Amino acid sequence: MNLLRLLILIAVGVLIINFTDSFAQKKKLTYKQVFEGSRDMRAMMMMSRPQGWADEENYLEMKTDPSKQGSRPILMKTNVITGVSEQYIDNSGIELPEGFSIERPSSSLENNYYLFYQKNNLYYFSRSDNLFLQITKDAAEEKVYKLSPDGKKVAYVKNNNLFVYNVEKEIEMQLTNDGTDLIYNGWASWVYMEEILGRATQYSAYWWSPKSDMITFLRFDDSPVPEFYITKADGQHGELEKQRYPKAGDPNPFVKLGIANVDNGKVVWADFDEKADHYIAWPEWTKENQLTVQWMNRGQNNIIIYTIDTNSGHKKEIYNEKQSEWVEWFEDLYYIKSNKGFILRTNADGFSHLYFYDMNGKLKKRLTDGRWEVTGINYVDEKNEKIFFMGWKSNSTERHLFSVKLDGNEFKQLTSTPGTHSCSVSPGGKYFIDTYSNITTPSRTELYSIDGKLIRTLSERPNQADEFELARVEMFTIPSGDGYELPAVWYLPADFDQNKKYAVIFNEYGGPNAPSVRNSYPFGMSSHYYAQNGIISISVDHRGTGHFGKKGVALMHRNLGKWEMNDYIAAVKWLKTKSFIDTTKIGITGGSYGGYVTALALTQGADYFTHGIAEFGVMDWALYDNVYTERYMDTPSENPEGYKNGSVFTYVDKYKGKMLVTHGTIDDNVHMQNSIQLIFELQKLNKDFDMQLYPNQRHGIGFPLSQHATKERVKFWFKHLLGRELDVNKD
Repeated sequence: MNLLRLLILIAVGVLIINFTDSFAQKKKLTYKQVFEGSRDMRAMMMMSRPQGWADEENYLEMKTDPSKQGSRPILMKTNVITGVSEQYIDNSGIELPEGFSIERPSSSLENNYYLFYQKNNLYYFSRSDNLFLQITKDAAEEKVYKLSPDGKKVAYVKNNNLFVYNVEKEIEMQLTNDGTDLIYNGWASWVYMEEILGRATQYSAYWWSPKSDMITFLRFDDSPVPEFYITKADGQHGELEKQRYPKAGDPNPFVKLGIANVDNGKVVWADFDEKADHYIAWPEWTKENQLTVQWMNRGQNNIIIYTIDTNSGHKKEIYNEKQSEWVEWFEDLYYIKSNKGFILRTNADGFSHLYFYDMNGKLKKRLTDGRWEVTGINYVDEKNEKIFFMGWKSNSTERHLFSVKLDGNEFKQLTSTPGTHSCSVSPGGKYFIDTYSNITTPSRTELYSIDGKLIRTLSERPNQADEFELARVEMFTIPSGDGYELPAVWYLPADFDQNKKYAVIFNEYGGPNAPSVRNSYPFGMSSHYYAQNGIISISVDHRGTGHFGKKGVALMHRNLGKWEMNDYIAAVKWLKTKSFIDTTKIGITGGSYGGYVTALALTQGADYFTHGIAEFGVMDWALYDNVYTERYMDTPSENPEGYKNGSVFTYVDKYKGKMLVTHGTIDDNVHMQNSIQLIFELQKLNKDFDMQLYPNQRHGIGFPLSQHATKERVKFWFKHLLGRELDVNKD
């Protein structure tokens, strides 16, 4: 018996020694590695990814010549089966005037037509014709320039008018003539760019027809929209930037839809009432040159798709949807050739699914169904009548590739590895490239046949778990107390000890249908760094972030702030049942909407959250733009109680913790006004807080000021959660 006990003790000792030795061999993360991007953190570096498809059997990727040190990457096409690469485009022999490079165009089309923009002028080059032209020769700035689909024309906005240049005739034609400082043709009003068309459009508000014979465009009149003044502190006297920005309840720009014939310059206007209080957006051409457009009422609970007669401007309704809360734009609407119909993604039944309609608006087939969501159409193989799409089926924290036939049959999930996938399907639907990660696996890119057979791994980020002392990452759910299981992920110290006490940082965004909890590998390593220093990082998604379909998101209607705080507080209560949580150090941080929920947590939720960093957040919904705000809250006059209950200012008297507030001084999205009004309310109550303003920064802090902002964040957490000062050279 004594011998057995001795053997057990020796065995346990060996295990402890081996574990300790193994643990000791791992490197500590340093501040400079994590936040300043040291090269030895290979997992933080960008991973090479394919650039798309050259054809059905070859994908595109950027490669450098290993025999030439310091050579620039060039575009290569690589055979799917053999893996053999060759240069995709041979630019040798191309001679352009000095100062122009075929490798650095401003825009290009099919690797044959190129645009260059230099010194406020546009230049055109055709490889097939070996033709180089200077298109414009004046001092005016040309904006949002685009080649026509046939490469023979160039459209652009100048002085807020729309122009087209015919390359073959070498003639510039002005399509509109009423552009002013308030009237824009083909150039988006700010709120349309930000909330409807998207920042990726860079204010572009015109669209070429497939046959290159017409351009449809939106014309905006910003004269009804109130001005907002943004102050720049530059120079001796500063500068004043005027922005037409409609806040909640404010008038919108007038908008109408034009169709311009680029051969004769004639413009036809679609028969919408320009003065009506509505939204017109997302014009789209079918493959047969038929024009469609989406219309939405000011209340954003009714959306209609119209076809537009390009000769008369008459409109015809083909789809009409109403919801009791709000509707959303159809951003991935797909029109099938030969006017067979269109594929539409909507959450009208409570979950986002695909539907197939004919061009008269008759439902031909519901393609997907169930208590899960389609998150986007990936690719449509019209020849084989198959739709590829992304979504989640059994786990809302993941994203996978699926396919279904146009008749609703042969539904398949094509990716199987747990995690978050991003896929590119080949033009003929035989292969797909899959980039994915999960909480323990850094990103990797793999090539598959469409039946799910792995062909080969194309690239991967090294897993640093064997080299560095990384956190123990776990995904789980937290009960809300009223029936919801809230997705959560936390990063525990590698040497986690239940007998110790740990501070906590909530990392949140929290906006409607905008989850923070994903089964994916973080791009940065900050949560691992904090865990190494004894802080648990956690993200929890409330019921309105999309995991429970439109049913969950719809609870936020007229109630922004309510369920966010309800569920975050439920998470804190759950944490407080754990003996290893230091309940005096519960932090929260986020930017934009995350800045809002952080400030709300430190005020309305002050009995639960003790520390926070609120970055460029909305503090009162009356101060934010009308399109976003009214979608969820209606107008202030329609929902005064909702605005009051959702305002941080309503609860500032409850604030008792420590908060750092940050904002860019020229933020044109969430105005610095929000943070200034917040600190004014805190000052009137003699409350303590910290603040950092970042001069000439918009929505988010850019380099090099971002380095300072990062350091201030880490310093804040070290000081208040660890009780010591950060040393960037040692920590």
